[in-house]
Amino acid sequence: MRHCSVQVRGLLTREELDRYNALIEVGHFLEAQNRYDLVYPVQKEIDILILPAIERLKEKGRQRDRDTEDYLKRQEEDIEED
Repeated sequence: MRHCSVQVRGLLTREELDRYNALIEVGHFLEAQNRYDLVYPVQKEIDILILPAIERLKEKGRQRDRDTEDYLKRQEEDIEED
């Protein structure tokens, strides 16, 4: 089973995180039973489940970029005023 990053897990809602943990547990059990034919669909469900959190992480990055751009513009304006 592939885990998602800590950053993505941090942006999962409580419901999504509970579902994620349950699916990981099921996947680990299936791997222990050598049922790799069933692990694939579980991993696909996990991949679909984390998509909203990945989008939230991307949006946080875009917001940080916008904030940085605004800050730099203000600094440039302050320098020009002096």
